[in-house]
Amino acid sequence: MDILHQLGNLFLGSVPTIILFLFFYWFMRWAFFQPMRRVMAERYARIEGARAEAAAAEAEAKQEAGSYHEALRKARVEIHAQQEAGRQAVLDERAKLLKAMRMRAQEEVDAAKKRMAADFASARAEIERQTPDLASEIARAILAQPSPVRGGATQ
Repeated sequence: MDILHQLGNLFLGSVPTIILFLFFYWFMRWAFFQPMRRVMAERYARIEGARAEAAAAEAEAKQEAGSYHEALRKARVEIHAQQEAGRQAVLDERAKLLKAMRMRAQEEVDAAKKRMAADFASARAEIERQTPDLASEIARAILAQPSPVRGGATQ
């Protein structure tokens, strides 16, 4: 029992300390921890707000970059189409020129063939016209020459 009595005295002696401790706890909670929690909550809200803004800005930047890349791709496709159209126009013009030059060359060849045929026909006609005269001349020349067999035996 003595122990219980000592414990009771000890408990009664600790009551002011416990009351003081509880008062100090409530005071610290009211004066320090609640303002600190408010500050921490506000800080957390600001950080989360800044993160949300950063995420929104990043999403917007990605969207702008995507639209920029899409516009760049469209511009490249358009430029390629214009280059292809220009190249096709040049190739068509070249084909027209080659066709015209071939036709002109063929016309010149045909005209040259006609001239050659006409020259050949006139040369043939000239040869046929001169053939009797040439034949007579050749025959006279042959007959006018003394024959080596005849000329050598009579002398």
